Amino acid sequence: MSLRRLGSTDIFLSPLGLGTVKLGRDQGVKYPNGFTIPDDKQALALINQARALGINLIDTAPAYGESENRLGPLLKGQRQDWVICSKVGEEFNQGQSSFNFTPEHARFSVERSLKRLHTDCIDIVLVHSNGEDQHIIEHFGILELLADLKAEGKIRAFGMSTKTIEGGLLAAQKSDAVMVTYNLNERSERCVIDYCATNNKGVLIKKALASGHICQAPDKANLESSAPTADQDPIAASMEFVFTTPGITSAIVGTINPAHLALNVEKAQAVLKAAK
Repeated sequence: MSLRRLGSTDIFLSPLGLGTVKLGRDQGVKYPNGFTIPDDKQALALINQARALGINLIDTAPAYGESENRLGPLLKGQRQDWVICSKVGEEFNQGQSSFNFTPEHARFSVERSLKRLHTDCIDIVLVHSNGEDQHIIEHFGILELLADLKAEGKIRAFGMSTKTIEGGLLAAQKSDAVMVTYNLNERSERCVIDYCATNNKGVLIKKALASGHICQAPDKANLESSAPTADQDPIAASMEFVFTTPGITSAIVGTINPAHLALNVEKAQAVLKAAK
C-alpha cells in the first residue's frame, strides 16, 4: 500500500492502521461479539502479519487497558517500522473510564506512554474526547500543551479524536490532524474531512466498519447509496466508501483475527488500485 502524508507533517502512513484496543481491554467495548484477548505469541504474530501486509500505523491509548504496556515489548527491534498513535485525556482502570484534560495530566500521560511504549518519541498523540470537544479545546489548553510537547521533540504530531462536527472543525484548525467517525452508517462528520482536505490537515478514521457491526448486519439503505448493488460485500463497500472520500489519510481497523486482517487489506488494496 502506498503511504500517505499526514496533512502537512513529515509523517507518512499506510491507508489502513492496526487498532489495538483488543490487545489490552475486553470490558466496556462496543463490538457485536465477545472476544478473548490474545496472548503475547498471538499478538506478535498479528503485528508481524500487519507489517508484512504493508501496514505501518499502530493505534493505541491509555484507555485501551494494557495495550501500551504490551506494545512496548512486542515492538522491540521493529520500532522504526511503525508510526505509533496514542492518546491523552481518557483513563481506564478497574473496568471504568475516567477523563482528565488538564495540561498537567496530559504531560504526565505522554511521559508515561513514552515509558510504556519503550520509545523516546510518539509519532502522533490525540486528545481522547468524552464528547465535549469544544469545551475541552477552549477551556483546558490541552492542544497548546501538545504543541509544546511537539516543540520539545516528545511527539511528532498532535490532534484530537472528536465526537462532534464543531469540535472536529475547531481541532483541525488548531492541530495537525483529527480522528473522526466515518462509515456507511455514520456520515455526519464528512464536513470535517472536507475542511481537512482543503486545509492540508491529516484525517484518521475510527469505526470504518462501525466496530464490526456493518459486517454483522449491514444497513441496506446505506449500502445501496454507496455501492453498485445492495448485496455487495459490506467490507468492500465500506473500503470503497472510505477510500474514495478525498482527504482521508488512514482508517484504523481493530481486528485480532488474522483472516479478517488479511481480508481488510485485500479489499482496501482493491479500492486503492482501482482509484489510481
